[in-house]
This record gives sequence, structure tokens and C-alpha cells, in this order.
Amino acid sequence: MMTRSQQGRTNRLTRPSIAIAAAVAVTAGVVAAAPDAKTAQPGPKLSLIAASASVTLDSWKEDPGVYLDLGTYLTSENGAFELKVTRKSYKDPVVAAQIIRDGKKTQTKALPAGLVKDFSGLPDFAQISVIDAAGKSVLEKTEAFCPNNASGRVRPDAPANSKYPQSCPVNPFTLGSVWGVENGWAANTYAGYYSDAVQLPAGTYTAKISVTKKYRDLFGIEDKPQSVKVTVRERSWEGEGGGEGVSASSESSAGTSSKSAANSGHDAHAGHGAATSEHAGHGASASEHAPAAPSGHAGHGAPARTDAPAAATTGAGSTFNVGHGPYPPAPPALPWALKKQAAEKGALGRQGFSAAAVGDRAGQSDGSRQAPGVQPNAKRPAGKATVPDVPKPDLRSLPAYGITVSDGYEDVPGKDYLAFSANVWNAGPAKLVVDGFRSPGKELMDAYQYFYDADGKQVGYTPTGTMEWDPRPGHEHWHFTDFASYRLLKADQKETVRSGKEAFCLANTDAVDYTVKNANWHPDNTDLSTACGQENSISVREVLDVGSGDTYTQDLPGQSFDITDLPNGTYYIQVLANPENRLKETNHDNNSALRKVVLGGKKGARTVKVPAHHLVDAN
Repeated sequence: MMTRSQQGRTNRLTRPSIAIAAAVAVTAGVVAAAPDAKTAQPGPKLSLIAASASVTLDSWKEDPGVYLDLGTYLTSENGAFELKVTRKSYKDPVVAAQIIRDGKKTQTKALPAGLVKDFSGLPDFAQISVIDAAGKSVLEKTEAFCPNNASGRVRPDAPANSKYPQSCPVNPFTLGSVWGVENGWAANTYAGYYSDAVQLPAGTYTAKISVTKKYRDLFGIEDKPQSVKVTVRERSWEGEGGGEGVSASSESSAGTSSKSAANSGHDAHAGHGAATSEHAGHGASASEHAPAAPSGHAGHGAPARTDAPAAATTGAGSTFNVGHGPYPPAPPALPWALKKQAAEKGALGRQGFSAAAVGDRAGQSDGSRQAPGVQPNAKRPAGKATVPDVPKPDLRSLPAYGITVSDGYEDVPGKDYLAFSANVWNAGPAKLVVDGFRSPGKELMDAYQYFYDADGKQVGYTPTGTMEWDPRPGHEHWHFTDFASYRLLKADQKETVRSGKEAFCLANTDAVDYTVKNANWHPDNTDLSTACGQENSISVREVLDVGSGDTYTQDLPGQSFDITDLPNGTYYIQVLANPENRLKETNHDNNSALRKVVLGGKKGARTVKVPAHHLVDAN
């Protein structure tokens, strides 16, 4: 899911890149040959492979540390490796089960209770040991594994596309996910966004990577560790000449690499920062949907922690997760809010800026995943409006998260604001489709909700408000009015402050629950740069697909709550979907979600405490 701006990194697929990709396919094809069909047990055969015998990793002087993307992959043969991960409610723990398909038979194998604690992947899956050139052990660590990680085919007759989602979700209020490695495919075992940098001086090392015993026993993976030679080179942005050269490098090698930060959310479309917890990393967003950092004016998503740098070959943000994805990134075009933030930090002189300011993360997108915008109807609907008896969307709100206190920046000095991220999602079983049509010379578009039968045929429509053009820098797209409303309630749950944000450009920024009926694991409009039209558009289509939600971060004055003169005490942030009930849904009784907060401190130095929401302890 993405924010709405076309920011990004400039990279080209180089000859070394192609060679690495070829090495993955060739190595995997040799090591992970399909098992004998007569002797194989039902279920997939999983193997750990290394794409290359050696890798070169960068440590940046300005942000020292090495991310251990060692090029190891988990392959799946004799069927897809599939896991279903759910929780009944926020009062219940996360549970996971393996789905084993044998022809027309499907078997469900529950994973041990407590093994999976969230939706980020299988914890402590890979064991990594690193020794230096003298044979001394310098590092021992484990890393989680997201089966949806960047992947590719390991043999030419494997399915052309993977049916599984492109990342493991990180919204703290995710309800359900599906993880998988397609039959004949391999997924990068590197934990990516979830992996911390390690300190390794420039030099040469040998890394040994293996699957930990509990997973070998659980999934029948053979104990075959992989060894990879690692060259660590030190680099600096100083004198890099736009990012193409290597300066003050202890080691040299062909090719270049760039810092990448990737993930999801939306609104300032330079403005949505999903203030997520440490796992704010997979997904897409728009700048309007999320700020890159607490001080940034972003809108969709949450100020997320820095993503791991990715090699120039990836073209993959967090939604694709980390690894060697097939799509090259879009040209760089930082949204207004991030340019402003970077300028304030004196960073605009550097190509690539900082990993914390550029890229896809919860609530922010760099434009590397530009899905084609879903085309609206060519003409305004004619004939009588009807609401047929067919499946309809079910809009639901998630509790607010990423809750912080901020000042009014230079826009409104001397004020205290309560900033937060909010998500409205579609539990289905039908997607929400809203088309806007503009009469010549009119400032507003007339909006219509469309309905479809089981075969996908359009069978009805109804008027549902308007769309308005937002000309502000970082936005510059069409907003659907009255999609959601945000209110700060007093302890007695009576309204005290209302956010000024009530118009939205819809996008599928977060995979909230991909286990619901008709969930689309590959939604189209995850990028605001394609979903919300241009100033001269005559019509626009905005879609919220089944299973996905749209995160906006309210961190700007007028969006966040002005708490300057509010007394200390207990309050509730209310996220309310479809506040005027203009949209037709299957259920209007589940549109509200509350999150308790406790305000403290003094004017100019206000504080906020965010109690856990049942088992979800994320502010």
C-alpha cells in the first residue's frame, strides 16, 4: 500500500544485477530440484539455498552499520508453502496454521501456540554466524522470515506469478494475513525492515546461514547450512557525486547501491506518516498518508523507523519487502513535505537523502510500486439510480495508533497538537467503488457508488456525495468527501474536538485482513500517484478493495487535534467510517473504533500516555 506521491530512487538494472538474478535461478534450480513424485510426502519440500557464493555489503560513514542481506532463499517444491495467520479479536493471541494442499484435498496443520506473536513473519527462523578473516567469531544472531518476502521463480516451468501477497503486514491492528512461497519459487530469508544493522568493520568475513532446528523439525527442512563470503566496504555520501561514486571506501566493487526505506499509508500525500511501532515497514502509502519522521509533514502512515538499505537491483519497497524484486524503481520525485523536511535538516545536497526520509514505509511511498489506476466509467451514469440486492462493502475502523504530541511547526507556533494514524478498511465481501464525474467548468465532481453482481457485472449505482480538488502542495488530487471522521472524545465519550480532515483519496495502503471472504491479495490502487486523478481530470475512480484499509496520519494543524487548552485527563480518539452513512454497506454498526489516551504535562510541553488496547500494546 502506498502514499501518494511519486518519490523514489533512481536505479538501473546493471549487468551485475542481471548476473545476480541469473545466479538465483541457476543455483536454486540445481539445489532445489523437484522431489520424486512417487516418494514425496504430501506438502511442500522446503530448502535453504544461497544465490551466490559471495556478497558485498555497505557500511555508511554517516549511518554506520551493515544490513545482512546475504542472498539466501527458502525454496518450495512439490507444492506451495502456505501459512494462514489470524486473531479472533484484539483480546486473543495471534495463531498460525500451515495449509497443505494435495490435489483436491486440503489439510490444516496448526503451528505451536505462541510460536507466532504478530504478523511480521516467523520469528528466529534463520541462524546467522559470522567469522572474520582470522577465524574469530564476531557475530551470532537470528532473524525472522516473512514468506511473502521478495521472491522469484527457481525453475522455468513454475507458475508465472505468485498468488501470495507481497509483504507481511505491520499495522499493529492487523487481523489476518496469508503468507506463502509459491510452488517452484524462492523467498529471500533476509528480515529486511525487521533487521537491525550490525557493526562490522570494513574487511572480509564468512557467514554461515541455517534454518533453526525448531523450524527444520516443524516443516521437514533438511539441515544444510549455506556459507557466503562477505566483503564489507565503507562508503560515504561525501563526494559521491549524486550517489554514483564510492568515496572513502575501504573496499571497491562494481555496481552501486542506494539507501532504501520502504513501506505503507497516506495524506499530505506528502503528509501521511504512519506513526507505527518498530514494525512500520511493509505496506505502501502516500506522502499524504504518512510522514517520514515525527517532524515531517506527511499524511498517510506513521513515522516509521528506518528501513534497511537495499541493493540497486531490488526495485522493491517494503510492500514487495526486501530482496531482489523484478521491478525497477521510479525516478526520484520527493513530495513537498519531505523536501521541506530534508531542507530543514540540510540534506538536500545529497542524492538519496537519508534512509529515514526516502522510500516506502508505513504511510509513505517512493513511487516504486505504481499500479495502474483503475479506470472510471467513461460517462456519468444515466437512468434511474438503484441499490440492488448484491454483496456490498463493509467499512470498519481500526483503533488509532502512532499517537504523539506535536507542536504547530512554523505554521501555527505556540500550539499543542495530538497527532495520530487512523485506518478505515473494507471487510467485504465486495469492494468499494466510487466514481466521480465533473461537469464542464464545475469545481466539484459528483460522486457515485457502483454495485456489481457475483460475475463482476455492474448492476447498479447511487449518488454518494462529491469529490473536491485539493490544490495544496503534496496533495494535488481529488478527495472523496465524508469518507471518515476523526473526533477526540472526553472521558464520558462526548465530543470535544473534531479533526478538519474529512475528505480522502482512497488507496489500499494496509493489508488488514486477507483471510476475509473475497480478499484481494494483489490490490491495484496502492499508489496515490495513479489512483486520485489530476486537476484536469473529467472523471476519477477510487477503490477500497476487500481486506485492505487506508491509513491516514493526522499530523498537520487542522487535521490533528488542538489540545493546547484541554485539561489533563482521559480522552478517546474516535475513528468513524462513513459518518453520514452516504455509502451503502452490509453493516453500519461497526464503523466506529475508540482508542484511550491520557493527556498530561503543561502547555508547550504536553504529554500523552497510550494504554494497551487489550493485547495490542502499540502507541
